[in-house]
Amino acid sequence: MSTEKAKNPAFKRALKIIILFGLVAMFGDMVYESMRGSSGQYMSTLGVEMTQFALILGIGEFLAYALRLVAGIAADKSRKYWIFIYVGYGLLVVVPFMGVTTFLPAILSIMMIERIAKAIRNPAKDIILSHVAETGGGKVGLGFAFGLNEAFDKFGAFVGPMIFTVIFIIARNHGIDIGVAQYQLGYRLLAIPFVLMMVIIFIMHRKVARERLMETAEAQNPAKDKIQPVFWTYTAFTFMTMMGFAQFPLIAFHLRETAVMSDDRIILFYSIIMVVNALLAVAIGVFYDWIKRKTGNKQSGLLTLMFIPVAAAAIPFLTLSMSVPLITVGFMLFGAIIAAHETIMRSAIADITSLRKRGTGYGIFNTAYGGALLIGALIFSQIYEHFGISAVQITLVVAQVIAMVLFFVMRIQIGKNQHKN
Repeated sequence: MSTEKAKNPAFKRALKIIILFGLVAMFGDMVYESMRGSSGQYMSTLGVEMTQFALILGIGEFLAYALRLVAGIAADKSRKYWIFIYVGYGLLVVVPFMGVTTFLPAILSIMMIERIAKAIRNPAKDIILSHVAETGGGKVGLGFAFGLNEAFDKFGAFVGPMIFTVIFIIARNHGIDIGVAQYQLGYRLLAIPFVLMMVIIFIMHRKVARERLMETAEAQNPAKDKIQPVFWTYTAFTFMTMMGFAQFPLIAFHLRETAVMSDDRIILFYSIIMVVNALLAVAIGVFYDWIKRKTGNKQSGLLTLMFIPVAAAAIPFLTLSMSVPLITVGFMLFGAIIAAHETIMRSAIADITSLRKRGTGYGIFNTAYGGALLIGALIFSQIYEHFGISAVQITLVVAQVIAMVLFFVMRIQIGKNQHKN
């Protein structure tokens, strides 16, 4: 960070809010990523079949993204962003209740509510964060803001699952087999980060209101722009690459069922993914901002996504193997891909949509994203169950090849827009 930036009052105000947002993301991820990082193994422990779990997982992911369209449009129309924040994060209160029941419908309902909560809060959260970044004297950078937020986010996603890892290690050291009781203890402990998260949200809300950052951003960006063609190509690209992306809960289910890894090691690897994500997120965000400055084109940051289809195509060959070193490499790539998607995705939508259409843009994009995860989970599970791992690997590679074609179409569009500018 340069001295000039550090002395800029607008930059300092914006940075404080971005850090508070990061703390909220950190504690929030401790809650819900802990559940996501352990749900595959927990469902296996309870005797749930993979196809059934994949269906629930896919529907949950689809709800988490498809409902963002409704939440995004509603946020654009109402401008009541903080209502969405409080409700969306407040609903995470259900997650610790995973630790008091083994009734499968109740557990699946909790998983669904958690995904719906994410849908409610995320468009408003991203709108506020992008607004704040753009009021930081024009020097914060959307890539940096979302990258820093993602780093905090994934640090929480690392610490949260470690709660389960520690519980499992203690149980093993006392000669206790890992079972339902150990998972439930981990879920109950997630009540602590939930309370801390809600306290910080309240502090952050008061600070944003006092600084009047949202009003400043609206005054600086009154235009109502139409959604641009590159947005639709980017959405299609993301749809294909995520449809062909092997999701962690399904990989974890496979690893446990085949006894390639123990429960505690699987969750430890999930934590490692989150560390890789956190370490790369800020660097990716800064690189995204640098590309934009160098080319003078706000859309050119999307070009940093080129490596994703190639890396994603390698994931099923690595993570579904019987080799722990290959699985480790696969999970490292997994973390890098998620870091790029989460940082660039949120930054890019803010760059290619106007402030007054931003919630709608996030909503449309995330609906496609969720649809891809739903279809991808169902394809993965069905092919896995009926045709085996090799068929899964080939299918996912085909999806990534299509994604690469769409990337080059998007690259041509960006080049044309840069020429116009």
